[in-house]
Amino acid sequence: MAKRVLTRDDLMPLDKFGAERRELRKRMSEMKRLRRIEVGPFVTFYFENYDTMLHQVHEMLFIEKGGEEQVADEIAAYNPLIPQGSELVATVMIEVDDPIRRGAVLSRLGGIEGVMKLTFGGETVVGLPDPDRENSTPDGKASAVQFLHFPFTAEQKKKFAAAGAQVLVAIDHPNYGHIAVMPDPVREALAKDFD
Repeated sequence: MAKRVLTRDDLMPLDKFGAERRELRKRMSEMKRLRRIEVGPFVTFYFENYDTMLHQVHEMLFIEKGGEEQVADEIAAYNPLIPQGSELVATVMIEVDDPIRRGAVLSRLGGIEGVMKLTFGGETVVGLPDPDRENSTPDGKASAVQFLHFPFTAEQKKKFAAAGAQVLVAIDHPNYGHIAVMPDPVREALAKDFD
């Protein structure tokens, strides 16, 4: 069964993490390759799990060096992104390199957090944005980073996990309407989040 909660006891000492960081990052890169999908020219879904969040907390602690005081904050920030057995959780990045163009793009994508969905087997699961953060400003500018939970029923989990199921990842925004077919190895990796 997949782990659902990150605790202080799960963290390795930072000197050990530093010594193993190169190898750990390499392994994480391979895992993330099977948890990522690009939708349109500049939006990428990164589907999270316990392992990706454990790695992220280690990275934050290693880079920021905030000591023990930082640990509880990082765990509190990243635990909500670990799927709890009946959901998929995605960090969605709007990735535009040029800062001027990025600002223009984001100003046209207000509300994008409410129009991202997964469709498969006659089912549609709409992503629910994190209610504790401002995803779009009142003047209509989207955040470049969105956190979405995709809640599944028991029947939807079966249909998603079925061999050969075609899953579409869609964004239905008037200024960014794109669909991508989820590769089967990605679907298989994500279906393990339901175990």
